[in-house]
Amino acid sequence: MNLKDIQSLIKFVAKSGVNEVKLEMKDIKINIRNTAKEKTIVQQSTPVQQIAAPTATQNTTTAPASTTTDTTSDDDKYLTITSPIIGTFYRKPSPDKPTFINVGDTVQEDSIVCIVEAMKLFNEIESEVSGKIVKVLVEDSTPVEFGQPLFLVDPS
Repeated sequence: MNLKDIQSLIKFVAKSGVNEVKLEMKDIKINIRNTAKEKTIVQQSTPVQQIAAPTATQNTTTAPASTTTDTTSDDDKYLTITSPIIGTFYRKPSPDKPTFINVGDTVQEDSIVCIVEAMKLFNEIESEVSGKIVKVLVEDSTPVEFGQPLFLVDPS
């Protein structure tokens, strides 16, 4: 099961209104609990990973309402690329390589825009929107949360 499958499952559970879903396969076990206060996901191969989601109705293709102090009303016309997991944000595939994208670059859906390291696994993050990158919202090598905006994209 890959990251996109897990994200789709989380979105399905959030929209369906069920309280809990348990999924067990031979090498992975996933429990998703949807409560009024938080949604907890436990993914287990060998280690256990918990991810707390701020809301159950979060949409990754719309701009959030002022999540940072430097967000202005001009930013409302842009779409956001958000982090699908918690971990450490990296703009480059390795220290000696160039960044995946820069301000002014055009991205397509499924373009790799960054990496988020979680539990020693490097997860390539793909854009879910097409457009031009207008702002990078996170510093390289810093921690990010689930659903945290990473980039602003002008869809026009």
